[in-house]
Amino acid sequence: MLLFIFLMLLCFGIVFYVLRPTKTESAVQQHLENIQESRPEAINRTILRSEGYSQNAEVTEFIRELPGAQETLSLIRQSGVNWTVAPVMGASLLATALTAWIASYFLPGILLAIIVGVVAGAVPYAYLLIMRELRFRKCDELLPEAIDLMARGLRAGHALTAVIEMVGSEIPDPIGSEFTRLHEEHSLGLQLRDATMNLVDRLPRDDVRFLATAILLQKETGGNLAVILDKTSAVARERARLRGQLKIYTAQGRITGWILCFMPFIMFGLLSALNWNFEKLLFTEHIGRVLIYIGLTLMGFGVFVIRKIIDVKV
Repeated sequence: MLLFIFLMLLCFGIVFYVLRPTKTESAVQQHLENIQESRPEAINRTILRSEGYSQNAEVTEFIRELPGAQETLSLIRQSGVNWTVAPVMGASLLATALTAWIASYFLPGILLAIIVGVVAGAVPYAYLLIMRELRFRKCDELLPEAIDLMARGLRAGHALTAVIEMVGSEIPDPIGSEFTRLHEEHSLGLQLRDATMNLVDRLPRDDVRFLATAILLQKETGGNLAVILDKTSAVARERARLRGQLKIYTAQGRITGWILCFMPFIMFGLLSALNWNFEKLLFTEHIGRVLIYIGLTLMGFGVFVIRKIIDVKV
């Protein structure tokens, strides 16, 4: 049953990944939405920015008070997907309850059914975490180029706000869209410090924090910002080089971790396919269910230890 659920989730994930819109399609859709919003008949719409909890004001008031809603909103913004908190939390709760209810008819222990339900409910958050990590990696690749462009623009005599706008139009996403939002927030009256801290909240990476610190420090104390940005760009590139080397050095540990995570489930599926009565005792006997709980706990602890070993801070 666990193997079937895993394969089903894997198939849905592959189909969702293959059918998702391309960057060009997303950009065209966003442009069409901007044109639609700028039409005269949209005059009755509110000019306030949506908080991201829900499209409905009453639902927003309710969702905002729920535990974990703020963290979910932050995760959605960092991942760059155009979602709101209400559908994510609703889909997670529905998947948890429905999967646990279905699994309770096939698994002898209620705790196992709850574990399966929790795993199914974590799928939307797992997708957001994966999208956030991919977006952060792309940000780390593009940030040195953006800093170099800012330094060249300042040497050419442009103001800092013009340089930020230039980065938003010249550098690809996610850096381009985030700097465009930074420029829009500052142009609409938000203090540069607050707009920059909002950028750090959306992209909580060390290189982005270094850039924000350099900009804010220069605004308060003065100095040649172009030289500071050159130093920041050199630090960002050196950190990227070190991360690449560490990724190579820790490749064996990461592969070992993946093998240790999935090999028990693969072997369970193969043995169950060959002889179900051999694995049936783990579910029908009390000692078997206890061994399953102990095994899952030890596996989780082992994954945590392996991740700590290979997670080297740069």
